[in-house]
Amino acid sequence: MKFIKFFQILLLAFVLSACVEPRYMKQNSAFILFRTPTFKYADMGFVYENSDEVKVEIYESGQALMSLRISETSVCMSLLECMSKEDFNRKVLSRLYPQKILDNIFRGKPIFRNRNLKRNRNGFTQTLTNKNKYNIHYRVLNNKIVFSDTINEILIKVIKQ
Repeated sequence: MKFIKFFQILLLAFVLSACVEPRYMKQNSAFILFRTPTFKYADMGFVYENSDEVKVEIYESGQALMSLRISETSVCMSLLECMSKEDFNRKVLSRLYPQKILDNIFRGKPIFRNRNLKRNRNGFTQTLTNKNKYNIHYRVLNNKIVFSDTINEILIKVIKQ
């Protein structure tokens, strides 16, 4: 009988732990602009990071307007169901982008395996072009991240406070 009671408590603890919000090691308030042909958001928000995922929240008048959770394998957006990174890129960004591009942008890390990376004292820049497919200008300087693709009409800015 004690074993069954112990097993039930253990099972309940396991089920409830799956609902716990992950702990984030870094969090920054930021002005966030996220503009694609299908989505347009710009306002103050937060960028939360841990080793497993990045969560981005944009607020308007104190209310969460958009939430974006980027894990190792998927992207969950408040207005869409969770989808693989490949599907997210295909539907929202560009099918030609690498799977980790959104994660790297919000973390301020180089994209496209450091291709055309030019480091400077306060960060780095990258310019990546593929005729008629993408024309990317990406820079991370101090606390400002700017990703722009003029062909796919994508602009992502994160200005951390």
